[in-house]
Amino acid sequence: MEILTGNELTSGGTVYLDKSGAWVEDLQAARVFAKAEAAERDAALAATKGTGRVISLEIEEITLDQGLIVPKRLRERIRAAGPTAPLTLNGAIYDRQHLGEDGHVSI
Repeated sequence: MEILTGNELTSGGTVYLDKSGAWVEDLQAARVFAKAEAAERDAALAATKGTGRVISLEIEEITLDQGLIVPKRLRERIRAAGPTAPLTLNGAIYDRQHLGEDGHVSI
């Protein structure tokens, strides 16, 4: 089983392709592709590359553990969980920009 992941161009945030074809921040909302759905997966990759909005596209192998998506690679598990150290700016907690409801980041 696989999911599609990448980075949103403006914010750099980790995003996942969901069942409706939108890019979302929630790993658990990602569309899971079976091996037999390689053509659909590849079509989604091609369509996304055409927009230029999501970069560093990758196909990630996953397992399902009690219905939850678990990436096989440690790197992807870290990306899904967020930074491993707190982000601060001048002593205050800093959060990166997030996708808006329309799927865009306001800068």
